[in-house]
Formats: sequence, C-alpha cells, structure tokens
Amino acid sequence: MGVIVQFCGLSGSGKTTLANAVFHQFEKEGLKVMVLDGDHYRQTLCKDLGFSKADRLENVRRIAAEAEKLRSQYDVLILSIINPFEIGRNHIRLTHQAEVVWIKCELETLIKRDTKGLYYKAMLPDKHLEKIYNLTGVNDTFDVPDKPALVIETTRSSTKVCLDQLTFFLKQRIRQPQ
Repeated sequence: MGVIVQFCGLSGSGKTTLANAVFHQFEKEGLKVMVLDGDHYRQTLCKDLGFSKADRLENVRRIAAEAEKLRSQYDVLILSIINPFEIGRNHIRLTHQAEVVWIKCELETLIKRDTKGLYYKAMLPDKHLEKIYNLTGVNDTFDVPDKPALVIETTRSSTKVCLDQLTFFLKQRIRQPQ
C-alpha cells in the first residue's frame, strides 16, 4: 500500500520540481512513484472547476481520490498541489492518511522566479486587461499549514538539499506507513 504525501505551497515554490526529482531518484532505486500534479489535473480531471474556494476544495478532493485509487500500485504518491486551505489539507490528511509537506518559499523569491508570469499579472493595476485577481498568496488566500510533517524551504536551500530532506522523510514513511 503506497504512501500518499501532499506537497503544498505557492505557485513557483518548487513543488513540481521536487516531486519530479523524488520520482527520478526513487525510480533509480527501484521504487514506484506517481506524481499527481495540480497543473496537469486542472487541464484534465478538474477542467470544469474554477478558482472559488468550493472549486479549489473540490479540485484537491478529486486529485486525492485519484491517488487513493492508484495507491496499491505505487510505493509513494505525491500530490503536487497548491492546496491553499487548511480545511482541504486536513481532509486529505484524515481521509487518505496523507501527510503535509509544505514547500515554503518567500514571496520575493517567487516574484523573481515567476516562470509563468503569474505574480507579474497579479500585481498589475486593477482593471488592467491581464490582471489576475485570484493568485494564491497575493490576492487570494493561502492558509499557512498548521502542523506540516515537514517544511522544505526552497528560498534558503538548494534543490539537492531539499531533495535529500524529502527522500529521507519519504523513506521513513515507506518503511513504516501511517
């Protein structure tokens, strides 16, 4: 039975980068890992959903349900999702025994990275045609995780250091599932 772990954090914090790095590291070691990426599922399983609180909660519920269906086929399933609300994280934690790993990154660093141009658009003046009004952590809610099982600070640590922390953490869970 696979371990489900939810990587939560703001857009650009490194969730997908780290999830894919864990995937490749564990693949070399013969472990089966599945990454369920929020961006991908927004285009497929959740394409009918918007960005209201109810839709965001439904989005993470569907992704977690998909992980649960696949659980028996993998050693680790990583939900790489913003998951901005503590109520959503707690639902997944309790329903699917999925611990929270907060991929934490300072806003200044996210603005500098801004690979998708989202932060730039969220900070445009109101009524600008390209303005984004619902960017999590800027002009929409992101509840700081109450009691994450692990905090990975990508502002201060290299990808290698973060990967080492994650692999250590996950290997402990694989040996002793919750």
